[in-house]
Amino acid sequence: MYRDSTLRRLGCPHTYATQQSCVTQVASREHYNVAHQRNFPVHSCVGQVAVEDLAKSSRNADLTKPTQMLYKGTLRVLLVLLHDFPEFLCDYHYGFCDVIPPNCVQMRNLILSAFPRNMRLPDPFTPNLKVDMLTDISLPPRILINFASKIQPAQFKKDLDSYLKSRSPVTFVSDLRSYLQSSEPGTRYNIQLMNALVLYVGTQAIQFIHSKSLTPSMSTIAHSAHMDIFQNLAVALDTEGRYLFLTAIANQLRYPNSHTHYFSCTLLYLFAEANTEAIQEQITRVLLERLIVNRPHPWGLLITFIELIKNPQFKFWNHEFVHCAPEIEKLFESVARSCMQPKQNQQASTGLRESDSNEMH
Repeated sequence: MYRDSTLRRLGCPHTYATQQSCVTQVASREHYNVAHQRNFPVHSCVGQVAVEDLAKSSRNADLTKPTQMLYKGTLRVLLVLLHDFPEFLCDYHYGFCDVIPPNCVQMRNLILSAFPRNMRLPDPFTPNLKVDMLTDISLPPRILINFASKIQPAQFKKDLDSYLKSRSPVTFVSDLRSYLQSSEPGTRYNIQLMNALVLYVGTQAIQFIHSKSLTPSMSTIAHSAHMDIFQNLAVALDTEGRYLFLTAIANQLRYPNSHTHYFSCTLLYLFAEANTEAIQEQITRVLLERLIVNRPHPWGLLITFIELIKNPQFKFWNHEFVHCAPEIEKLFESVARSCMQPKQNQQASTGLRESDSNEMH
């Protein structure tokens, strides 16, 4: 059976049929305790299979009614999880983002907007918010998936670790693009490898920065083997590959934690250091397309975009793509106004009940 084989590929030993009963356990808050959290890996496997099924059905622009209903139903289930079991989405966000189709922007936002229930999100609209001074910003998030194991083949992982330590072999960066290409029909890039590479390099960079008793910033992330890789990918990849690369970075813009901080700085650094406006425009697109859909919007996404449009260092409003057409300029101004002006009862734009979209994005 397709679902059973997919579950085994995702590392889940149970069959689809035996796990159906497990899914219902996530439906009530009374099961939220340590004992039942042991079933979270099972729930994650089932959820990823459901999203993969949706991805296969949504490849055509003309969506059938069953596919539209499946999408809306999946959004509603994610809303329940976001409201009642946010830790589940926090812990397994990586696995879900690995299989969510690029066009399902709001679905991805729902997952990335989750934050631990014992955390109070700082208001991202606070004037002069000092993100680097937040208590939680230096703490690593819990990710219950071994993403490093997805970096294959083994020789590629070995060369990657060698380059991160000593910037050798010198040919690694120039050969990197070929490793990321896929031979599977229907896609030119190995998206799962791209996601794993970005998160792995980022976590290694954070450890390197913390080992020097520093914190991520525009200056501390620069001129390193880690940034060499990211800058090379931003420049060397074509439009499709760069979009997938920037999407992998944006997938780590979540609640206050060390990953959000580092990858927010990375996106802003890539924007500031870009050698062509095409890269800056694509970075803006990846952020903007996540902001123009219905709420919720991830906290890290908001603080990154607000910094980009407010900080004169980036000269955002001077770029040609902002003014390329009147309707585009109005869109930017509208999004900027909504980001800059706090709304009543909008805690980090987590308007849970407004998220049930009637469209497939």
